[in-house]
Amino acid sequence: MIKVHTIGGYEEVGKNMTAVEYNGEVVVIDMGIRLDRVLIHEDVNIQQFSAKELQKLGAIPDDSSIRDKKVVAIALTHGHLDHIGAIAKLAPHYPDVPIYGTPYTIKLAKGEVKSEQYFEVRNPMYETEYGEMVQVSENLAIEFVRITHSIPQASMVVVHTPEGAVVHTGDFKFDNNNPLGERPDYKRLKELGREGVKVLIAESTRVSEPTKTPSEAVAQMLLEDFFLYDGMDEHGLIATTFASHIPRLQELIWIANKMGRQAVFVGRSLAKYTGIAKQLGLIKMKGARAVRSPNAVRKVLREVSEARENYLLVVTGHQGEPGAVLTRMAEGQLYDIGKRDTVVFSAGTIPNPLNRAQRYVLETKLRMKGVRMIKDLHVSGHASREDHRYLIRMLNPENIVPAHGEFRMLTHYAELAEEEGYLIGRDVFVSRNGYRVEIG
Repeated sequence: MIKVHTIGGYEEVGKNMTAVEYNGEVVVIDMGIRLDRVLIHEDVNIQQFSAKELQKLGAIPDDSSIRDKKVVAIALTHGHLDHIGAIAKLAPHYPDVPIYGTPYTIKLAKGEVKSEQYFEVRNPMYETEYGEMVQVSENLAIEFVRITHSIPQASMVVVHTPEGAVVHTGDFKFDNNNPLGERPDYKRLKELGREGVKVLIAESTRVSEPTKTPSEAVAQMLLEDFFLYDGMDEHGLIATTFASHIPRLQELIWIANKMGRQAVFVGRSLAKYTGIAKQLGLIKMKGARAVRSPNAVRKVLREVSEARENYLLVVTGHQGEPGAVLTRMAEGQLYDIGKRDTVVFSAGTIPNPLNRAQRYVLETKLRMKGVRMIKDLHVSGHASREDHRYLIRMLNPENIVPAHGEFRMLTHYAELAEEEGYLIGRDVFVSRNGYRVEIG
């Protein structure tokens, strides 16, 4: 019997954590944080909070249901904080259990551990290549399958058991024209479908959208269509997007170079994510620079403000997060933002009440300063309904467990599964945090 422990991310978007158990052995997939519960964002050091504080706020998963079990491995689907942000708090519950992920993901996870202030994290971390089969016990092996998302080296994690494969999608979309060249490994996914998938654990974030999620190439076209035209004014240009969205940041560098401007990344998280991506050859920073220390930030912003037509500023703060660079600009700090400036939002508002409120406040402050705002020059990193339909048909799983979403999102996935011939309660299981699904 395979047991799927739905620990976190089954009632909300965030704090993702799932455990797959077979014959008393457990593989944990992801240990994430829910950012909006603690009013933090990519530019804040999460490890300054204690695990007790975070758990009380409902910001990290409650893993008490598996702490007495034999955990043999921790596998990470990708490097977003809602999937790796709780590692330093929860991995010490499983001392010496190895953590696996792709190189970019593991380097980001090591950064989380390095800044931890409360726990000593002794878990060894291993960089795993796509297609490599890692035997983690006599009965269980894990495999990372290449997929596309809004961060490099995202994976579907496959737990191989004697009863068949358990496929956890992580966050994904089927992007066939990614500007950085990453493509889903359709060949391996189809092979898994032929070999036999016992359980599909699938993210549900955008499954209600009746479309296929557009390629990142569409976002590049939207940005180029705005920036690269003869009528573009010569004043200050400021763009904001997710610091972890390396393809989008690369596109902004390319655009700045074509405009004869220098791309300047301002913010701790932008420097962190681009620094690791540069080490791994995932981004080319030619013509661009990143600054992170408070003194360097103030210095470069003074420099930019005196010759705005020479730069494309890329800053944190697209959700209006307190303390982020764009938020501070709107509040009259760091940079005299005003009628000479255009702000381009290359990220949507995260769909929860706090983010909507913060974004509204930010836009209001920018509008009061006379800033020109351009919104929605972006595409999602999450699969829509037709991507999921294609995945189900490729894998042909015996059972489906929707994940990563509010309850309404999980039920939307169940509805899609029923369209494909499944039945809720028979082979589609909608769960909650802290429960488990038993599949014989």
